[in-house]
Amino acid sequence: MATMIPEEVIDQVRSGVNIADVIGQYVQLKKSGKNLFGLCPFHEEKTGSFSVNEGKQIFHCFSCGRGGNVFKFLMEIENISFPQAVIKVAEDAGITLPTEYQEVQATGTQNSTTQTLIDLHEQAAKLYHHILVNTQAGKQALNYLQKRGLSADIIDQFNIGFAPAQRLLSPFFKEKDIDYQMLRQSGLFIEDQEGKLRDRFVDRVMFPIKNSQGKIIAFSGRLLSTENTDMPKYLNSPETTIFNKRKVLFNFDIARKSARKEQKMILFEGFMDVIAAYRAGVINGIASMGTSLTEEQINMIERVTSHLDVCYDGDAAGQNAINRAVALIGTQSSRLELGVVAMPVGVDPDEYLQQNGPEKFQQWLKDAVETPVAFTLHFLRQDLNLDNEADQLKYLNSALRVIAKVQSPLEQDVYLNQLVSEFQLNKESLQAQMQQIVRQTATQQSKKQVTLQNDHREQAPVYQQHEVEPVDRINLAERMLLRQMLHDHDVWLHVQSVDNFSFIHEKYQTLYLLAASYFDTHDTYSSAEFIDYIGDEQLQRLLVDIELSQANDNMNLDAINDYLKLIMQKTPLEQQIKTKRGQLHEATHLKNQDLEQQLTIELMNLLKKQQQL
Repeated sequence: MATMIPEEVIDQVRSGVNIADVIGQYVQLKKSGKNLFGLCPFHEEKTGSFSVNEGKQIFHCFSCGRGGNVFKFLMEIENISFPQAVIKVAEDAGITLPTEYQEVQATGTQNSTTQTLIDLHEQAAKLYHHILVNTQAGKQALNYLQKRGLSADIIDQFNIGFAPAQRLLSPFFKEKDIDYQMLRQSGLFIEDQEGKLRDRFVDRVMFPIKNSQGKIIAFSGRLLSTENTDMPKYLNSPETTIFNKRKVLFNFDIARKSARKEQKMILFEGFMDVIAAYRAGVINGIASMGTSLTEEQINMIERVTSHLDVCYDGDAAGQNAINRAVALIGTQSSRLELGVVAMPVGVDPDEYLQQNGPEKFQQWLKDAVETPVAFTLHFLRQDLNLDNEADQLKYLNSALRVIAKVQSPLEQDVYLNQLVSEFQLNKESLQAQMQQIVRQTATQQSKKQVTLQNDHREQAPVYQQHEVEPVDRINLAERMLLRQMLHDHDVWLHVQSVDNFSFIHEKYQTLYLLAASYFDTHDTYSSAEFIDYIGDEQLQRLLVDIELSQANDNMNLDAINDYLKLIMQKTPLEQQIKTKRGQLHEATHLKNQDLEQQLTIELMNLLKKQQQL
């Protein structure tokens, strides 16, 4: 049975790591001022609002409000419990924990359906893998993989398996008495007209698909024999509660860790290309789910790296796929620096590795990289006869449209010089033609913008104007005072010496009381440590917000007293004024002139007192 991890062990693990190193495995962080910034991994965004403060060892997203310490981040991103987060941080940092703390139960924060579906896929993967490597039924599939160059280690690393023709998965789960409805939801089975479940994958080599946390959520099965069959070569799991193919990239869980070291990822066309690259020592390869790249996948990539190389097959289909990917990434992301690696014509990465070996494969990935513009200029030549003047003019016009979009004058000059050299043209003529294209494009965009604005004016609803509420000074005073109290013990003692002091708002008062309890057992204050002490998620977020707010950390006593005065005197006075206004309104409504006159005088006196304060 798992033993509760004591506070001193938790403190040791927390202080033994840098939160930026842990979060950096999930988010590409860049220094800006005192903090590190990146794209929030918890929601879709184009501008980075996710912040990490190494001094305080906390993170915070200014958009979605999530925040906390290193344990809180892992709990949120991995859907695991607090003890599991402590153990994961310790393992990743090489901190050895006593054995009694390592047997933490799998009590993650995932809902039971999600966890059960993941468990079903994990069990199915174990069965398929066992059949492949240990049974006669899997021998033919194992021979096929070995002929493709996959060693036992690679087969184990990617947990590759085999689904035989005998349909063994259904009886396997039947013996375990798994809930029928859960099996239906899993996507591992097909339901017939009588309501019976049959294995979805038959006679296929099975590639497990994992989410970004490394949990198996789906499969892609390749037919062992593709001759004399109308069946698709690859069959993916259907979309389920845990699997959305638009949001999944093959090998992403491993590649994102490697991307920190390599400073880039490589997008391949298929699973076998990624596995081939892995065999050659290229671990940062990923692949989409047999479909075109999606906006969600681009968002996943740009969170963990700023550079992506696209490496597809050298045939026409591969080149078309590269062109689509480059165009989509150029439209959807301004953060990714793109490179294109074109394989030799008719050769895919797996074949190139088998023909040339790991070293030459790695070298090709480095030497064959070209810019997206250079690739596009080559791509435009397809199906054109450049010895023909009409095709020449068609190509040059298309090429100049591409070059005109290049932001760097130096880069533009390089491509123009290439056209001058190849086609023996006058550079000034090319530049004049390009400027004409720029003007035409600008005019078209301007007309389009005017049309959109007019359409918007016609369709936009009319909203009533409303007053913007003034900044809540009391909230601000409470926030700044509490922040200073936590970080300066002299301020803490000063405030505690004030008779009958309490915060106005319950949330600040609760943090204050928790801090008082915290200081009973802690000599010094650590925001990352206090977050764990608090426990409540809303209060944790409030604390992170307070910690990362703009403030003067060297406040003098006069400023502290001003905050105290505002909290203890001005707030009750404002409440009195509000009450008095209500009474005056009621007296006016009742046409009680004597009471109205008396209340007016009292209200004026309160307003004068407020002005003096």
